[in-house]
Amino acid sequence: MYKILFSISLLFFGLKIHSQTNPAITAWIQNTNNTTGRHYLSGNSTIINDVALANIQNVQYSANWSYVTTQGVPSFITGPFTANPNTVITAIPSIYKIPLNPLPNTGALTATGAGNIGVFINGVGLFSYGDGFSYTPASNSDTPTANGVWRRDAVKAEIIGFDCAKAHPAAQGNYHHHQNPSAFNLDLLQLSTICNLYPSDGLYTINPTIHSPLIGFAYDGFPIYGAFGYTSTNGTGGISRMKSSYQLRNITTRTTYADGTDVVDGPPISSTFPLGWYREDYEYIAHPSDPSYLDEHNGRFCITPEYPSGIYCYFSTVDSNYNSTYPYCVGPTYYGVKNVVKVTAVTESTTPYLDAITFGKNDFSITIAPNPAQDFIAIQSQMAYSDYKIELIDELGKVIANSVIVKGSTLSVIDVQTVYSGTYFVKISNENATKIYKVIIDK
Repeated sequence: MYKILFSISLLFFGLKIHSQTNPAITAWIQNTNNTTGRHYLSGNSTIINDVALANIQNVQYSANWSYVTTQGVPSFITGPFTANPNTVITAIPSIYKIPLNPLPNTGALTATGAGNIGVFINGVGLFSYGDGFSYTPASNSDTPTANGVWRRDAVKAEIIGFDCAKAHPAAQGNYHHHQNPSAFNLDLLQLSTICNLYPSDGLYTINPTIHSPLIGFAYDGFPIYGAFGYTSTNGTGGISRMKSSYQLRNITTRTTYADGTDVVDGPPISSTFPLGWYREDYEYIAHPSDPSYLDEHNGRFCITPEYPSGIYCYFSTVDSNYNSTYPYCVGPTYYGVKNVVKVTAVTESTTPYLDAITFGKNDFSITIAPNPAQDFIAIQSQMAYSDYKIELIDELGKVIANSVIVKGSTLSVIDVQTVYSGTYFVKISNENATKIYKVIIDK
Protein backbone atom coordinates (compact mmCIF):
# COMPACT_ATOMS: atom_id res chain seq x y z
CA MET A 1 0.00 0.00 0.00
CA TYR A 2 2.82 2.40 0.81
CA LYS A 3 4.47 1.68 -2.55
CA ILE A 4 1.14 2.62 -4.09
CA LEU A 5 1.06 5.92 -2.22
CA PHE A 6 4.62 6.69 -3.26
CA SER A 7 3.55 6.37 -6.90
CA ILE A 8 1.18 9.28 -6.43
CA SER A 9 4.12 11.67 -6.68
CA LEU A 10 4.47 10.75 -10.33
CA LEU A 11 0.83 11.60 -11.07
CA PHE A 12 0.23 15.05 -9.55
CA PHE A 13 2.16 17.92 -9.64
CA GLY A 14 -5.85 47.54 4.70
CA LEU A 15 -9.39 46.54 3.69
CA LYS A 16 -12.74 47.00 5.43
CA ILE A 17 -15.52 44.56 4.65
CA HIS A 18 -18.56 43.21 6.48
CA SER A 19 -17.39 41.15 9.42
CA GLN A 20 -19.39 38.02 8.60
CA THR A 21 -17.70 37.77 5.17
CA ASN A 22 -14.21 38.73 6.26
CA PRO A 23 -11.78 35.88 5.44
CA ALA A 24 -10.11 36.41 8.82
CA ILE A 25 -13.37 34.95 10.16
CA THR A 26 -14.58 32.61 7.42
CA ALA A 27 -11.38 31.02 6.08
CA TRP A 28 -10.57 28.77 9.05
CA ILE A 29 -10.97 24.98 8.85
CA GLN A 30 -13.27 24.33 11.78
CA ASN A 31 -13.50 20.92 13.40
CA THR A 32 -17.20 20.10 13.36
CA ASN A 33 -17.02 16.33 13.94
CA ASN A 34 -14.36 15.87 16.64
CA THR A 35 -11.60 14.81 14.24
CA THR A 36 -8.37 14.12 16.11
CA GLY A 37 -4.77 14.22 15.02
CA ARG A 38 -2.85 11.19 13.73
CA HIS A 39 0.83 10.33 13.68
CA TYR A 40 3.55 7.83 12.80
CA LEU A 41 6.37 6.67 15.04
CA SER A 42 9.79 6.04 13.51
CA GLY A 43 10.16 2.49 12.26
CA ASN A 44 6.42 1.83 12.21
CA SER A 45 4.16 2.74 9.30
CA THR A 46 0.99 2.04 11.29
CA ILE A 47 -1.13 5.17 11.77
CA ILE A 48 -1.73 6.04 15.43
CA ASN A 49 -4.81 8.05 16.38
CA ASP A 50 -4.33 10.87 18.87
CA VAL A 51 -6.59 12.37 21.51
CA ALA A 52 -6.07 16.05 20.70
CA LEU A 53 -8.66 17.67 18.44
CA ALA A 54 -7.40 18.72 15.03
CA ASN A 55 -7.79 21.96 13.08
CA ILE A 56 -9.81 24.86 14.58
CA GLN A 57 -12.18 24.33 17.53
CA ASN A 58 -13.84 27.74 17.68
CA VAL A 59 -14.05 31.03 15.77
CA GLN A 60 -15.64 34.18 17.20
CA TYR A 61 -15.42 37.81 16.22
CA SER A 62 -16.03 41.36 17.40
CA ALA A 63 -16.14 44.61 15.46
CA ASN A 64 -12.37 44.63 15.00
CA TRP A 65 -10.99 41.22 15.86
CA SER A 66 -11.29 37.54 15.06
CA TYR A 67 -10.52 35.03 17.85
CA VAL A 68 -9.43 31.59 16.69
CA THR A 69 -9.11 28.68 19.12
CA THR A 70 -6.88 25.75 18.21
CA GLN A 71 -4.51 23.15 19.63
CA GLY A 72 -2.12 23.49 16.70
CA VAL A 73 -2.79 19.93 15.51
CA PRO A 74 -3.50 19.19 11.82
CA SER A 75 -5.88 16.52 10.56
CA PHE A 76 -3.29 15.07 8.18
CA ILE A 77 -0.82 12.49 9.55
CA THR A 78 2.30 13.89 11.23
CA GLY A 79 5.73 12.41 11.92
CA PRO A 80 8.12 10.79 12.29
CA PHE A 81 10.80 13.41 12.95
CA THR A 82 14.34 12.21 12.35
CA ALA A 83 17.04 13.85 14.49
CA ASN A 84 14.43 15.66 16.59
CA PRO A 85 14.15 15.09 20.36
CA ASN A 86 10.34 15.01 19.98
CA THR A 87 8.87 11.76 18.70
CA VAL A 88 5.35 13.22 18.52
CA ILE A 89 3.88 16.70 18.45
CA THR A 90 2.39 18.37 21.51
CA ALA A 91 -1.03 19.99 21.50
CA ILE A 92 -0.63 23.66 22.43
CA PRO A 93 -4.04 25.22 23.27
CA SER A 94 -4.02 28.74 21.83
CA ILE A 95 -6.37 31.60 21.05
CA TYR A 96 -5.13 33.80 18.21
CA LYS A 97 -6.39 37.39 18.15
CA ILE A 98 -6.34 38.56 14.54
CA PRO A 99 -7.29 42.01 13.17
CA LEU A 100 -10.20 42.21 10.75
CA ASN A 101 -8.66 45.30 9.19
CA PRO A 102 -4.87 44.90 9.12
CA LEU A 103 -2.80 48.05 8.74
CA PRO A 104 0.30 48.69 6.61
CA ASN A 105 3.39 49.68 8.55
CA THR A 106 4.29 53.29 7.77
CA GLY A 107 7.23 53.42 10.19
CA ALA A 108 10.39 51.42 10.63
CA LEU A 109 10.11 47.87 9.30
CA THR A 110 9.50 45.10 11.82
CA ALA A 111 11.67 42.01 11.51
CA THR A 112 9.82 38.71 11.55
CA GLY A 113 12.39 37.28 13.95
CA ALA A 114 12.38 33.70 15.22
CA GLY A 115 9.49 31.46 16.20
CA ASN A 116 5.86 32.00 15.25
CA ILE A 117 5.27 34.60 12.54
CA GLY A 118 1.86 33.40 11.38
CA VAL A 119 -0.81 30.74 11.62
CA PHE A 120 -2.26 28.48 8.94
CA ILE A 121 -6.01 28.04 8.55
CA ASN A 122 -5.82 24.61 10.23
CA GLY A 123 -4.26 26.15 13.35
CA VAL A 124 -0.70 24.98 12.68
CA GLY A 125 1.96 27.61 13.29
CA LEU A 126 4.15 29.26 10.68
CA PHE A 127 7.75 29.88 11.71
CA SER A 128 10.27 32.13 9.96
CA TYR A 129 13.13 30.90 7.78
CA GLY A 130 15.51 30.48 10.75
CA ASP A 131 16.00 27.83 13.41
CA GLY A 132 17.80 29.98 15.97
CA PHE A 133 21.28 28.75 15.02
CA SER A 134 24.07 30.86 13.58
CA TYR A 135 27.74 30.45 12.83
CA THR A 136 30.35 30.30 15.63
CA PRO A 137 33.87 30.93 14.26
CA ALA A 138 35.65 29.46 17.29
CA SER A 139 34.15 26.01 16.74
CA ASN A 140 33.53 26.35 12.98
CA SER A 141 29.96 25.22 13.58
CA ASP A 142 26.43 26.51 13.96
CA THR A 143 25.23 26.97 17.53
CA PRO A 144 22.17 28.50 19.23
CA THR A 145 24.35 30.84 21.29
CA ALA A 146 26.36 32.44 18.48
CA ASN A 147 26.54 36.12 17.53
CA GLY A 148 23.70 35.93 15.03
CA VAL A 149 25.69 37.26 12.08
CA TRP A 150 25.33 34.28 9.73
CA ARG A 151 21.86 32.92 10.54
CA ARG A 152 21.03 29.36 9.53
CA ASP A 153 18.17 28.52 7.19
CA ALA A 154 15.95 25.87 8.82
CA VAL A 155 14.50 24.65 5.52
CA LYS A 156 17.99 23.76 4.28
CA ALA A 157 19.59 22.62 7.53
CA GLU A 158 16.73 20.64 9.06
CA ILE A 159 15.19 18.89 6.05
CA ILE A 160 16.09 15.48 7.50
CA GLY A 161 13.77 16.20 10.43
CA PHE A 162 10.68 17.22 8.42
CA ASP A 163 7.79 14.81 7.97
CA CYS A 164 5.95 14.22 4.70
CA ALA A 165 4.05 17.51 5.13
CA LYS A 166 7.34 19.48 5.43
CA ALA A 167 6.94 20.30 9.12
CA HIS A 168 8.28 19.33 12.53
CA PRO A 169 7.87 20.14 16.24
CA ALA A 170 9.84 22.83 18.04
CA ALA A 171 11.56 22.16 21.37
CA GLN A 172 8.23 22.63 23.18
CA GLY A 173 6.59 20.12 20.82
CA ASN A 174 4.54 22.69 18.90
CA TYR A 175 4.20 21.49 15.31
CA HIS A 176 5.00 24.08 12.64
CA HIS A 177 5.96 24.73 9.04
CA HIS A 178 8.78 27.00 7.87
CA GLN A 179 7.69 26.70 4.24
CA ASN A 180 4.99 25.86 1.71
CA PRO A 181 2.70 23.34 3.49
CA SER A 182 2.30 20.72 0.77
CA ALA A 183 3.71 17.19 0.76
CA PHE A 184 7.22 16.34 -0.41
CA ASN A 185 5.99 13.56 -2.71
CA LEU A 186 3.84 15.97 -4.70
CA ASP A 187 6.81 18.13 -5.66
CA LEU A 188 8.01 17.65 -9.23
CA LEU A 189 11.51 17.06 -7.82
CA GLN A 190 11.46 15.31 -4.44
CA LEU A 191 14.05 16.56 -1.96
CA SER A 192 13.04 14.07 0.73
CA THR A 193 11.94 10.44 0.54
CA ILE A 194 10.17 10.46 3.92
CA CYS A 195 6.79 10.02 2.19
CA ASN A 196 7.93 6.66 0.79
CA LEU A 197 7.80 5.04 4.24
CA TYR A 198 5.37 7.38 6.00
CA PRO A 199 2.86 8.64 3.41
CA SER A 200 0.81 11.68 4.28
CA ASP A 201 -0.23 14.88 2.57
CA GLY A 202 -0.42 18.50 3.67
CA LEU A 203 -2.69 21.50 3.96
CA TYR A 204 -3.14 21.99 0.23
CA THR A 205 -2.03 20.71 -3.17
CA ILE A 206 -0.30 22.93 -5.72
CA ASN A 207 -2.40 23.27 -8.87
CA PRO A 208 -0.75 25.49 -11.50
CA THR A 209 -4.02 26.05 -13.37
CA ILE A 210 -5.98 27.84 -10.65
CA HIS A 211 -5.34 30.49 -7.99
CA SER A 212 -3.92 28.83 -4.89
CA PRO A 213 -6.11 28.92 -1.78
CA LEU A 214 -5.77 31.25 1.16
CA ILE A 215 -3.72 29.15 3.57
CA GLY A 216 -3.09 31.40 6.56
CA PHE A 217 -2.45 34.80 8.09
CA ALA A 218 0.83 36.47 9.05
CA TYR A 219 1.28 38.13 12.43
CA ASP A 220 0.43 41.49 10.89
CA GLY A 221 -3.01 40.13 9.93
CA PHE A 222 -2.45 40.06 6.18
CA PRO A 223 -3.37 36.84 4.31
CA ILE A 224 -0.95 34.19 3.08
CA TYR A 225 -1.69 32.32 -0.15
CA GLY A 226 -0.25 29.22 -1.76
CA ALA A 227 2.25 29.26 -4.61
CA PHE A 228 0.12 30.42 -7.56
CA GLY A 229 -1.91 33.58 -8.13
CA TYR A 230 -3.31 35.79 -10.85
CA THR A 231 -0.52 36.97 -13.12
CA SER A 232 -1.51 40.62 -12.88
CA THR A 233 -2.29 42.36 -9.62
CA ASN A 234 -5.70 43.41 -10.96
CA GLY A 235 -6.81 39.77 -11.24
CA THR A 236 -6.20 39.33 -14.98
CA GLY A 237 -3.60 37.69 -17.18
CA GLY A 238 -4.14 34.06 -16.26
CA ILE A 239 -2.34 32.15 -13.48
CA SER A 240 1.37 32.37 -12.66
CA ARG A 241 3.73 31.02 -10.06
CA MET A 242 4.51 33.78 -7.59
CA LYS A 243 8.28 34.24 -7.46
CA SER A 244 10.64 35.33 -4.73
CA SER A 245 12.78 38.37 -5.56
CA TYR A 246 15.55 37.02 -3.36
CA GLN A 247 18.38 35.24 -5.15
CA LEU A 248 21.63 33.60 -4.10
CA ARG A 249 24.63 35.91 -4.10
CA ASN A 250 27.59 35.22 -6.35
CA ILE A 251 30.09 34.58 -3.56
CA THR A 252 32.66 31.97 -2.54
CA THR A 253 33.52 33.50 0.84
CA ARG A 254 31.34 35.02 3.55
CA THR A 255 32.92 38.28 4.69
CA THR A 256 30.29 40.94 3.99
CA TYR A 257 26.54 41.27 3.65
CA ALA A 258 24.92 41.96 0.31
CA ASP A 259 24.85 45.70 1.10
CA GLY A 260 28.62 45.71 1.67
CA THR A 261 28.53 45.73 5.47
CA ASP A 262 31.73 44.20 6.86
CA VAL A 263 30.85 41.54 9.45
CA VAL A 264 32.48 38.68 11.31
CA ASP A 265 33.56 36.18 8.70
CA GLY A 266 31.42 33.15 8.12
CA PRO A 267 32.60 29.82 6.71
CA PRO A 268 33.64 29.71 3.03
CA ILE A 269 31.17 28.10 0.64
CA SER A 270 31.63 24.32 0.84
CA SER A 271 29.70 21.07 0.87
CA THR A 272 29.36 21.48 4.64
CA PHE A 273 28.19 25.09 4.38
CA PRO A 274 26.69 25.33 0.88
CA LEU A 275 25.42 28.55 -0.65
CA GLY A 276 21.93 29.12 0.75
CA TRP A 277 22.80 27.66 4.16
CA TYR A 278 22.45 31.11 5.72
CA ARG A 279 19.92 33.90 5.32
CA GLU A 280 22.76 36.30 4.44
CA ASP A 281 23.61 34.22 1.37
CA TYR A 282 20.66 35.89 -0.37
CA GLU A 283 20.21 39.33 -1.86
CA TYR A 284 17.04 41.15 -2.88
CA ILE A 285 16.71 42.09 -6.55
CA ALA A 286 13.54 43.95 -7.54
CA HIS A 287 11.69 43.04 -10.76
CA PRO A 288 9.40 46.04 -11.34
CA SER A 289 8.37 44.97 -14.85
CA ASP A 290 7.07 41.52 -13.80
CA PRO A 291 4.13 41.51 -11.35
CA SER A 292 4.62 37.82 -10.57
CA TYR A 293 7.78 38.72 -8.63
CA LEU A 294 7.11 39.66 -5.02
CA ASP A 295 8.46 42.51 -2.91
CA GLU A 296 10.97 42.40 -0.05
CA HIS A 297 8.27 41.09 2.32
CA ASN A 298 7.44 38.25 -0.11
CA GLY A 299 4.08 39.72 -1.05
CA ARG A 300 2.24 42.24 -3.18
CA PHE A 301 -1.01 44.21 -3.23
CA CYS A 302 -3.40 42.32 -5.51
CA ILE A 303 -6.89 40.97 -6.16
CA THR A 304 -7.62 37.39 -5.05
CA PRO A 305 -10.79 35.26 -5.00
CA GLU A 306 -11.37 36.11 -1.33
CA TYR A 307 -10.49 39.79 -1.71
CA PRO A 308 -12.09 41.05 -4.97
CA SER A 309 -11.29 44.65 -4.05
CA GLY A 310 -7.65 43.83 -3.38
CA ILE A 311 -5.44 43.55 -0.31
CA TYR A 312 -1.77 43.02 0.46
CA CYS A 313 -1.01 39.28 0.28
CA TYR A 314 1.95 37.08 1.07
CA PHE A 315 2.62 33.98 -1.05
CA SER A 316 4.41 30.73 -0.19
CA THR A 317 7.11 30.74 -2.83
CA VAL A 318 8.41 27.67 -4.67
CA ASP A 319 10.61 27.11 -7.71
CA SER A 320 9.59 25.44 -10.99
CA ASN A 321 9.96 22.02 -9.31
CA TYR A 322 7.68 23.14 -6.43
CA ASN A 323 10.62 23.09 -4.01
CA SER A 324 10.36 25.84 -1.41
CA THR A 325 12.34 29.03 -2.06
CA TYR A 326 13.54 31.67 0.39
CA PRO A 327 11.95 33.54 2.17
CA TYR A 328 9.29 30.77 1.95
CA CYS A 329 6.13 32.52 3.19
CA VAL A 330 6.78 35.87 4.85
CA GLY A 331 9.95 37.84 4.19
CA PRO A 332 12.52 38.93 6.75
CA THR A 333 10.24 41.87 7.58
CA TYR A 334 6.46 42.31 7.83
CA TYR A 335 4.56 44.51 5.41
CA GLY A 336 2.05 45.53 8.08
CA VAL A 337 1.84 46.43 11.74
CA LYS A 338 2.55 43.30 13.78
CA ASN A 339 -0.51 43.05 16.02
CA VAL A 340 -1.58 39.39 16.03
CA VAL A 341 -1.19 37.99 19.53
CA LYS A 342 -2.07 34.88 21.51
CA VAL A 343 -4.48 35.59 24.36
CA THR A 344 -5.51 33.39 27.25
CA ALA A 345 -9.14 34.51 27.15
CA VAL A 346 -11.54 36.61 25.09
CA THR A 347 -12.38 39.70 27.12
CA GLU A 348 -14.86 41.47 24.86
CA SER A 349 -18.32 40.70 23.52
CA THR A 350 -18.12 38.48 20.44
CA THR A 351 -20.30 36.61 17.96
CA PRO A 352 -19.56 32.95 17.20
CA TYR A 353 -18.94 32.02 13.58
CA LEU A 354 -20.27 28.59 12.64
CA ASP A 355 -18.50 27.11 9.65
CA ALA A 356 -20.81 26.91 6.65
CA ILE A 357 -20.19 23.61 4.88
CA THR A 358 -19.62 23.99 1.15
CA PHE A 359 -18.40 21.48 -1.39
CA GLY A 360 -15.48 23.69 -2.21
CA LYS A 361 -14.10 27.20 -2.07
CA ASN A 362 -11.75 29.06 -4.33
CA ASP A 363 -12.42 27.17 -7.60
CA PHE A 364 -12.30 23.79 -5.86
CA SER A 365 -11.00 20.98 -8.06
CA ILE A 366 -10.59 17.19 -7.81
CA THR A 367 -7.94 15.14 -9.58
CA ILE A 368 -8.36 11.37 -9.96
CA ALA A 369 -5.41 9.34 -11.18
CA PRO A 370 -4.41 7.07 -12.72
CA ASN A 371 -7.33 6.63 -15.08
CA PRO A 372 -7.36 3.91 -16.37
CA ALA A 373 -6.15 2.35 -13.10
CA GLN A 374 -4.69 -1.02 -12.19
CA ASP A 375 -3.69 -1.12 -8.51
CA PHE A 376 -5.09 2.02 -6.92
CA ILE A 377 -7.08 5.20 -7.49
CA ALA A 378 -5.78 8.37 -5.85
CA ILE A 379 -8.33 11.13 -5.23
CA GLN A 380 -6.62 14.47 -4.64
CA SER A 381 -8.32 17.73 -3.71
CA GLN A 382 -6.63 21.10 -3.68
CA MET A 383 -7.90 21.59 -0.14
CA ALA A 384 -10.67 19.82 1.78
CA TYR A 385 -12.89 22.33 3.58
CA SER A 386 -15.15 19.55 4.89
CA ASP A 387 -15.00 15.76 5.08
CA TYR A 388 -15.47 14.37 1.57
CA LYS A 389 -17.10 10.95 1.50
CA ILE A 390 -15.76 8.83 -1.36
CA GLU A 391 -17.46 5.78 -2.84
CA LEU A 392 -16.35 3.51 -5.67
CA ILE A 393 -19.48 2.27 -7.46
CA ASP A 394 -19.85 -0.35 -10.18
CA GLU A 395 -22.14 -0.13 -13.21
CA LEU A 396 -24.97 -1.82 -11.28
CA GLY A 397 -24.90 0.89 -8.63
CA LYS A 398 -23.24 -1.24 -5.96
CA VAL A 399 -20.76 0.46 -3.64
CA ILE A 400 -17.64 -1.72 -3.62
CA ALA A 401 -15.23 0.54 -1.69
CA ASN A 402 -15.40 3.51 0.66
CA SER A 403 -12.90 6.15 1.68
CA VAL A 404 -12.75 9.74 2.91
CA ILE A 405 -10.70 12.89 2.46
CA VAL A 406 -10.52 14.26 5.97
CA LYS A 407 -11.31 17.96 6.37
CA GLY A 408 -8.04 19.88 6.41
CA SER A 409 -6.14 17.31 4.32
CA THR A 410 -6.01 16.63 0.57
CA LEU A 411 -5.70 12.94 -0.24
CA SER A 412 -7.45 9.61 -0.20
CA VAL A 413 -6.49 6.36 -1.92
CA ILE A 414 -8.69 3.41 -2.88
CA ASP A 415 -6.90 0.09 -3.35
CA VAL A 416 -8.38 -1.68 -6.42
CA GLN A 417 -5.98 -4.61 -6.70
CA THR A 418 -8.85 -7.05 -6.04
CA VAL A 419 -11.40 -5.20 -8.20
CA TYR A 420 -12.29 -6.62 -11.62
CA SER A 421 -11.62 -4.71 -14.84
CA GLY A 422 -14.48 -2.54 -16.03
CA THR A 423 -16.15 0.84 -15.85
CA TYR A 424 -16.72 2.35 -12.41
CA PHE A 425 -17.75 5.64 -10.86
CA VAL A 426 -16.13 7.62 -8.05
CA LYS A 427 -18.77 9.50 -6.08
CA ILE A 428 -17.52 12.37 -3.91
CA SER A 429 -19.96 14.08 -1.58
CA ASN A 430 -20.47 16.11 1.55
CA GLU A 431 -23.59 17.49 3.21
CA ASN A 432 -24.25 20.00 0.45
CA ALA A 433 -23.18 18.57 -2.87
CA THR A 434 -22.12 15.54 -4.87
CA LYS A 435 -19.75 15.03 -7.78
CA ILE A 436 -19.37 11.83 -9.81
CA TYR A 437 -16.39 10.88 -11.95
CA LYS A 438 -16.08 7.97 -14.40
CA VAL A 439 -13.02 5.75 -14.03
CA ILE A 440 -11.76 2.70 -15.86
CA ILE A 441 -10.05 -0.22 -14.16
CA ASP A 442 -7.99 -2.08 -16.75
CA LYS A 443 -5.76 -4.95 -15.69
